[in-house]
Amino acid sequence: MNAMSPKKRVLIVEDDEAERKHLAEMVSSFGITALTATDGQDALEQLASRDADAILTDLVMPRMDGFELLKKLSSQGVTTPAIVLTGFRSIDKASIVVRDLKAFWFLEKPVQPGVLRELLERAIIQNGLIEEKERLNKQLRYSGVLGDLVGSSPAMQEVYSLIEQVAPTSASVFITGESGTGKELVARAIHGLSPRSSAPFVAINCAALPDTLIESELFGHEKGAFTGAVERRAGCFEQAERGSLLLDEIGEMPIGTQAKLLRVLEDSRVRRLGGKTELPVDVRVIAATNRPPVKALADKALREDLYYRLNVFHIPLPALRERKEDIPALAAALTERIAAREGRQVGDLHPDALDRLRAHDWPGNVRELRNVIERAVIVAGNGTILPKHLPVPLGGAAAASAQPQEPDTGDSIRFRVGSAIRDVEKAYIFLTLKHTNNNKLRAAEILGISVRTLHNRLSEFAEEEAKSTAAS
Repeated sequence: MNAMSPKKRVLIVEDDEAERKHLAEMVSSFGITALTATDGQDALEQLASRDADAILTDLVMPRMDGFELLKKLSSQGVTTPAIVLTGFRSIDKASIVVRDLKAFWFLEKPVQPGVLRELLERAIIQNGLIEEKERLNKQLRYSGVLGDLVGSSPAMQEVYSLIEQVAPTSASVFITGESGTGKELVARAIHGLSPRSSAPFVAINCAALPDTLIESELFGHEKGAFTGAVERRAGCFEQAERGSLLLDEIGEMPIGTQAKLLRVLEDSRVRRLGGKTELPVDVRVIAATNRPPVKALADKALREDLYYRLNVFHIPLPALRERKEDIPALAAALTERIAAREGRQVGDLHPDALDRLRAHDWPGNVRELRNVIERAVIVAGNGTILPKHLPVPLGGAAAASAQPQEPDTGDSIRFRVGSAIRDVEKAYIFLTLKHTNNNKLRAAEILGISVRTLHNRLSEFAEEEAKSTAAS
């Protein structure tokens, strides 16, 4: 671990002057700013006017000892991690301090520099996590925002509450919700609020990978394990070591791979394809699916044992149509982000434009709203987003349609009432592919389906076209 920034500060509370000076010199040699106090009372007075990232305190002192100091700080709501120094005769008391007052650790005198440095670095990291969580909680209370999640509706408040409950733990999480509801954002929020936040967050879309590659992506492979394996490659579990791994669209993972995944989860060990040894892994797994779990289990698309292993803590996400009161805040946040990215001077949405957004049912959820706002920002260029900057279907203009016609503006199609659903689906899929320059992954995201489903639809359309041509 790298030496901590000089900006980090540790308050040393020690009544013995020589020991206090010795500890201060030791802490300073770690690249940490050392503050000193002569006893618990002095420490309280100093902490009233300046902050510390960690506290290193002796246990036995006059006026106010370490036990009373930590008790006072706890009653004041101070969460700064504290390391207790103790002599041999006070180990039992030190263990009580750690247990009852939740001190970070206790360290027996004489202090070993290497051990102290490791504990201080961990305590400072822990303090940073606590401060970040408090910042996010404050942001959440005042603006209905948690990370990149936006919304103050009761449904989203419940989601925030679940995230805050599970984030500090190591429990597996199972996130469900329709496509486009923000399952990856929830996973990232959980990771960001967890003790693993300084380690990697790795996400893999199980539906976007061919069956022949998904095991290599998950578990890695050795050189020569299969044709094209020209070098050793670490899989997602190794890449996410000490961090979090999101398995998105878990219901699209091949059943055979699910069995291997279950073994990794049970044993916390992974074997690369073509490898002879197993590697220990420390990874928190978060799974997500847009398919109702009951249906996925009934269809044999998801192993029952794997589901119960992953579904330790369930977070269901509401569809956007179920929380329309969040649309103004979501639209404003998306407008600001997209305008900044595109270098546009776009302001607020016109009230009439907001009314049209509220009136829409949003089958594609927040992802669909993001795409609508992105288009509006581009079309508006500068100024306020007006109703005319929104796609034609919004506001009820799409109720009239016939057979597929040429797009009105390049990103909409009209159909007459009575058109066959198959014709509507086909035209919409091909239009989406056109606007993504045939990027099937991006098109599938917009359509709210998996890449595999998109490929199946295109194959069906091709077969229908071939039969139609042969018949004529």
